[in-house]
Amino acid sequence: MEQTEFLEKKIFTELKNLNDGFNEENIQYFSESDFEIVLQRVEHFGIGVYKIEPWLNGEFYAVAAHENFKKKATDSRWYKKAFLTFKSRQSGLSYSATYKVSNKLLAR
Repeated sequence: MEQTEFLEKKIFTELKNLNDGFNEENIQYFSESDFEIVLQRVEHFGIGVYKIEPWLNGEFYAVAAHENFKKKATDSRWYKKAFLTFKSRQSGLSYSATYKVSNKLLAR
């Protein structure tokens, strides 16, 4: 299984992609509530999150990366903290992230 397929089947399933063409087609954007579910599922599988990009009304808002928090991409503490910070600063954001699914997970 490839990473994109794994994310579609295990992480993004039953969630609404908000990317209506404002960015690259293969980038999934989610509402705050759906992205919270994404992060819960990512943590469950131990998937790495390299960066989170929130957008406001189709415009780039900010970025947070695991390096900024001096944490590994698989350490859920950094992305939970980044998400909490973004959602407390601004409501109505949509979120995308860059993920890394391990070869071990893909081989299952």
